[in-house]
Amino acid sequence: MADKTMPSFVGTAPSGDVELGRVQLAPEVLEVIVGIATTEVKGVANTRGNFASGVAEKFGKVMYGKGVKTEWSEDSLTIDVYCVIEYGYSVPAVALEIQKQIRHAIFHMTSLETKEINVHITGIQLKEETETV
Repeated sequence: MADKTMPSFVGTAPSGDVELGRVQLAPEVLEVIVGIATTEVKGVANTRGNFASGVAEKFGKVMYGKGVKTEWSEDSLTIDVYCVIEYGYSVPAVALEIQKQIRHAIFHMTSLETKEINVHITGIQLKEETETV
C-alpha cells in the first residue's frame, strides 16, 4: 500500500514580516472535496468504491471520497475520478463538467491548482422502471 504524502501549502502572507505557520491538508480532505464536487454534477449516478465502502454505505455511512485518487508530485496535483453516468446523458459533456466542478472546488477551497483531472467512466446506470398499480 502506497504512503500518501501530506500536501502542504502556505496561504497568503499577512502584512508585515509575521509568519503564522504552515497549513497542511490531509489527502483525504482533497478526496472528500473532489467526491462532493463530482456527485453534484447532473448526470453522475455515483462514484465507484470498493467492497469496504459499499458495506459502510449499506449501514448508512456516506463515503464522499470513494472513487477518487489524488497524486502529488513536486508542485502539481493529479486527480483521477472513477464514476458511473446516468443513462441518457452525454458522456463527454458530463466528463467535462466534472473536470470544471472539481477544478473550481479545489481552487476555491484550498487555493491549489490542479495539473490534471482524469475522469474514468466505469459504467452507465440505466433508469429503474417503477411499476404503477
